Amino acid sequence: MKLDILAIGAHPDDIELSCAGTLAKEIANGKKVGILDLTRGELGTRGSAEIRKQEAKAAADLLGVVMRENLGFADAFFINDRAHQLKIIEIIRKYQPEIVLTNAVTDRHIDHGKASKLTSDACFLSGLQKIDTFYKEKKQEAWRPKQVLHYIQWKDIEPDIIIDISDFMEAKLEAVKAYKSQFYNANSKEPSTPISSSNFLESVRYRAANLGRLIGKDYAEGFTTERCPAINSVFDLI
Repeated sequence: MKLDILAIGAHPDDIELSCAGTLAKEIANGKKVGILDLTRGELGTRGSAEIRKQEAKAAADLLGVVMRENLGFADAFFINDRAHQLKIIEIIRKYQPEIVLTNAVTDRHIDHGKASKLTSDACFLSGLQKIDTFYKEKKQEAWRPKQVLHYIQWKDIEPDIIIDISDFMEAKLEAVKAYKSQFYNANSKEPSTPISSSNFLESVRYRAANLGRLIGKDYAEGFTTERCPAINSVFDLI
């Protein structure tokens, strides 16, 4: 199965918080979208890896993605080395996405910046013919995505691209709220974390509103690019 977009995140819920509106919009436009989680989020203060797995499935079902896989890398301790790169290369070659969305280039959580660079390197290496990988004992073809875009997370990074998600803001929030163990719940007995407050959950909406303000829309999501994006016409701009 070939994908149009593969969204990659260090933890289950990274994608929902950062680019779920864009994914929902492209799915509505008929694009095939998949999600790859690098870790199970097993070191998260609240919930457990098994709970996060169930929540990730619920979020994927709400968004309507055609696949979601988890590589099971060690939460907080994965590194950017050959072994980890090859695992991601295998996924990229398996699904041949045109576009990859991945973590912020720098962020509060150390895994986000690590995953950003790891994914970028894997996307480049995936295009090299002499790197051999196999799927079901069959050699995979080299494949390099056309663009790697980095979504914005905790830090307020200035975007290079802003995508209007006004019609998909509620779909984004529903996907985020699928992670009931992680976010605000007045009745929760779990320890408080920087993302479990009501203010943080509200910030998902007001950050999207602020990005929307920059382009004259109600809500938007922002991305940084690794290379200049190309357009066919100035009329492609909104």
